[in-house]
Amino acid sequence: MSHVTITDPHHFLFGHRVEVLKERSGRGPAYVVVALPDGRPRAVRIASTDLAETITSGPNAADLPRISARTLIPLMQHLSASLSLLDEKVIRDDPRDRFQVALRIDPCRRWQIHPAVRRTTFRACGRICRPRRKPRSLKSSPRCSGGCKRFPARPEGDWVVLISLNVADERLTTAHRAKLAYVYVRQSSVNQVRQHQESTELQYRLVDRAIGLGWPPERVQVIAEIGLGNAGLVVSLDASRLARNNRDWHQLLELCSVFGVLIADGERLYDPRAYHDRLLLGLSGIMSEAELHQLRMRLHQGERQKAARGELRLPLPAGLAYDRAGTIILNPDEEVQARLHLVFAKFQELQSARRVMRYLDRNGLSLPVRPLLGPSPHEIVWRAPDSARVLSVLQNPAYAGAYVYGRRQKDPSRCRPGSLTGTVKVAIADWAVCLRSAHPGYISWEEFMANQRRLADNVAHFEAGHAGVPRKGAALLQGIAVCGRCGRRMSMRYTGPNADYPVYCCRSDRDQEGSALCQEVRALAVDALVQRVVLDALVPDQIEIALAAAGQLEQESRQLERQWALRVERARYEAERARRQYDAVEPENRLVARSLERAWEERLRVAEAVEQEHARWRGQEPLLIGPAECAGLQALGENLPRIWNAATTSAADRKRILRFVIREVVLDQKRTRGQVWLKIVWQTGATSEHHVQRRVHTYRNYIDIDRLRQRIVELNAEQKMDAEIAAILNQEGFVAARGCAFKGENVWLLRTRWGIPTVKINGVDKNPRRWPDGSFSIQGAAAELGLTPQTVFDYLARGLLAGRQLAKGQPWQIELSDEQISQLRNRVRRTKHSKKEAS
Repeated sequence: MSHVTITDPHHFLFGHRVEVLKERSGRGPAYVVVALPDGRPRAVRIASTDLAETITSGPNAADLPRISARTLIPLMQHLSASLSLLDEKVIRDDPRDRFQVALRIDPCRRWQIHPAVRRTTFRACGRICRPRRKPRSLKSSPRCSGGCKRFPARPEGDWVVLISLNVADERLTTAHRAKLAYVYVRQSSVNQVRQHQESTELQYRLVDRAIGLGWPPERVQVIAEIGLGNAGLVVSLDASRLARNNRDWHQLLELCSVFGVLIADGERLYDPRAYHDRLLLGLSGIMSEAELHQLRMRLHQGERQKAARGELRLPLPAGLAYDRAGTIILNPDEEVQARLHLVFAKFQELQSARRVMRYLDRNGLSLPVRPLLGPSPHEIVWRAPDSARVLSVLQNPAYAGAYVYGRRQKDPSRCRPGSLTGTVKVAIADWAVCLRSAHPGYISWEEFMANQRRLADNVAHFEAGHAGVPRKGAALLQGIAVCGRCGRRMSMRYTGPNADYPVYCCRSDRDQEGSALCQEVRALAVDALVQRVVLDALVPDQIEIALAAAGQLEQESRQLERQWALRVERARYEAERARRQYDAVEPENRLVARSLERAWEERLRVAEAVEQEHARWRGQEPLLIGPAECAGLQALGENLPRIWNAATTSAADRKRILRFVIREVVLDQKRTRGQVWLKIVWQTGATSEHHVQRRVHTYRNYIDIDRLRQRIVELNAEQKMDAEIAAILNQEGFVAARGCAFKGENVWLLRTRWGIPTVKINGVDKNPRRWPDGSFSIQGAAAELGLTPQTVFDYLARGLLAGRQLAKGQPWQIELSDEQISQLRNRVRRTKHSKKEAS
């Protein structure tokens, strides 16, 4: 016996052959002390080694009993279905049956043994009690070797079958009893703890069950975890109390198998390491999960069916209440009604939930709420207004008189343990139940839907086509400007010392990909053009044209309505005729009756389809304008410019007016050189393209650079100087770079960049000695008089010489006669002689 092989598949040394250091036996299962691969000693049960096979196959194997508790476990499991027919108070089995232990609770809360059990017994202290002698009859009770008192011969009271297994089962070892017994008690809600006290009491009695299995009372704890390795038993009423799904259940079984923990329920004891016990535990978990799923499904189906009829009692908001008959009515409190009517009216005016909140806060008005929890549930309390409370009022369909079920649902992918997360809103089209006009409301369903569209559009979700709330910035196209290069919405930024210059920016590529800006467009010129186009489109003449077009559409709509009415009438006539034919046939003539019945059903389906198509067409037909609306529209063309330019009209008001007629504006400043191309998309679907000259930093992006160059060349050829050319360009409407007027310096810069020299009398050659008209140039006069050119300029300034200049910067033409030449030469000689004498 120097080496043994570990044969237990659940042991961490399974398949290893290790050295035996010592063998021990006594109370409890026999085990051997083996040496681990690192040399440390470790106790291993003999049943987990190949020594168990050697013992059973040895020479004394014939003397062993033919059955054992381990071999009887499958039989007990097979007969467990018939055990339910037994009486729970009195054991009706043969007293010699060792598979059931009946216990009862005496006034001192001690567990006692039914007299029918004549072998292994135990007390509340947990000690194993062994009878000193064989009892003479069933009326006598065994005496404990430890000095326990004799139990009464005929016990009285209620006897309960707690376990259908012999207490001395070999699975219950001293090692198990040396650890803690964990009893799992679970109630799903506080309401269950208050009202379902019998279930709670039944689960707490599992503590006595653990005491009955041999654990001392001080070592039984009520706890929900077992992973620290100090547990020997986990007791639960059933599998569903420990785990709500198979994943958690099998994880628990794996932990119990690794740490050698037993599992007990209200009927028997299980060892997760044993194959049959693990199989039963797995099936129990599967059945428990299926049962919970079925119960949940039935409850939800019943709830949905009741909600579909509008009979499910749902929590109501503060503005509604139930009367004594259970009917939904408006809250009788007039202050509550007035406050909610104010919220809806202000939202129609301000078009923003946040602005409504600010209005209420500025005027010190609170909002009524009805909390479901807290110190005063389902009672009206007044709270300070905030955005969430205002949105809860505007988004609640109950205020529109609708009965709705299924507005929110659980999203398992968003649930996090320990928190009330995972609840998401459901789209209106996906609500499970939506019964309109089910009870009185504060607004109509159409107004409620319009409010939802407004709230969705107020969110700056540009990818979904929402423009966002008009804000106080000066940019007129905030939220509706679209990049003409990439198609994304353009954001805003403001430049200048006082942030007075708005700029439309397309920076999605830079923010998402780190690349350069797509484009930036200065807003002042674009806004001015859009404003002019909108005001021109809403002048009285244009409104008259629009009304005339609406009149034509109305006349066409009436003609189409007449055609639809005839079509619907014919479909109904055919259905009625088929009904009369069916009624005229004899009931006994089933062949004809069946054919006429099918024809009648077909006519009914056709009539219903025609009516549905007619209803869809009526929903899409153009708006019919009455005389009052016509008068109002005509007055709009006269009043709009005055309202637009009024000092009391804010930038947000102008943006809101603009969005009534314009859906979006597409901008592109790189499509045309020097210009911003924009396309206005109107609410009617029509489009119009426009161009506006933009300010450029360099003349490379100048809009009319070719025409400007040609004009400067022409003016320069006419012997115009730079200042004269600049003045002419300004008169002709040319604008320099950066939007300023032309100056002589700008013309000189352009001539220098384009290589355009100043035009002279002789072109671009050097000045000759004498001009064709006989006049002298500066160089010719200097050579003729023996002076320097600078002295000639000095003589011209002092009036000693007479000359003319076509324009500033043009060559001089000096008139010199022979007499003047002689006098000036003598003057030069005298001046030189005087300088010599002076020196």
